Amino acid sequence: MAIKFQYNKTSLQEMNKQLRIRENALPILKNKESALRVEVKKARYEAEEMERLLAEKMAAQSDMDRLWEEFDTELIEGAGVEIVARKVAGVSVPELEKVTLRQQPFSLYRRPAWFPAGMELVKELAAIAIKKKVFYRKMEILDHARRRTTQKVNLYEKVQIPEYEDAIRKIKRFLEDEENLAKSAQKIVKKRQEEKSGLA
Repeated sequence: MAIKFQYNKTSLQEMNKQLRIRENALPILKNKESALRVEVKKARYEAEEMERLLAEKMAAQSDMDRLWEEFDTELIEGAGVEIVARKVAGVSVPELEKVTLRQQPFSLYRRPAWFPAGMELVKELAAIAIKKKVFYRKMEILDHARRRTTQKVNLYEKVQIPEYEDAIRKIKRFLEDEENLAKSAQKIVKKRQEEKSGLA
């Protein structure tokens, strides 16, 4: 989209103003982009760390697969997940505050002895899985914001700033040409007047 302008001083002032706005915003946008890039890496690392930890914990329990078949999954249910919004480089991202799991009462005499330890393990695994999801969501949001910021940096740097500079150059040339023509016309008029007054 080419910018629209007129060949006058008002338009020149407006083009200069718009150019200054973009030139001042560009370093800020570049800093935001690099901050977002760092935060995306951090969130990806944290999510992958949670995934690795979850896989590790699950692998450690693989020898107890047959025991888990008798585990009653209705004894634990999700009661709530508290997520707060936190600003990172001007972008609102989810941050996990607390995971609450509700444990149903059960008789220790009617259940195997490993059930209490199994309950704690299920709670721990659920918390890790939820953290992993939150970190992946955070990473997606930050990456989307980073891409949009990169687009804006490229738009300013490669399209709009050069267009405004070009428009300013064209307006200045036009105004200079107009001024030169006016001066030349004045000289011609003055010369003619001098010639007329010299003849009279």
